[in-house]
Amino acid sequence: MAAEADSRVEPSADVLAEAVMLFGLMASSVRLHLLWALSQGENDVTRLADEVNAMVPAVSQHLSKLKLAGLVRSRREGRRQVYFVADADVAAVVGQLIRRLAARPAPSSRLSGPCA
Repeated sequence: MAAEADSRVEPSADVLAEAVMLFGLMASSVRLHLLWALSQGENDVTRLADEVNAMVPAVSQHLSKLKLAGLVRSRREGRRQVYFVADADVAAVVGQLIRRLAARPAPSSRLSGPCA
């Protein structure tokens, strides 16, 4: 057990700062929902807007932020811009978190606020 702790590599301050930025981006329920939707398969902005129940211009802005952060990529298919998760590991983490939370029994009040 002590050998495991000794072989663990601590993240640098830069890595931690980048993680904070990425988790901050995912703190938006719409952006997290978009990542979840894209982890299920690629899609265009119109279908994504329908899936996350948001307006197309707002979804486009959220996708732009996710794209700038390197979490999402896109490609052109004719007149459509198709979005997909850029990193399979990110999709796996988001998917795992959402599935775990969805499987938990719902207490009467899970969280009372953002920092509860």
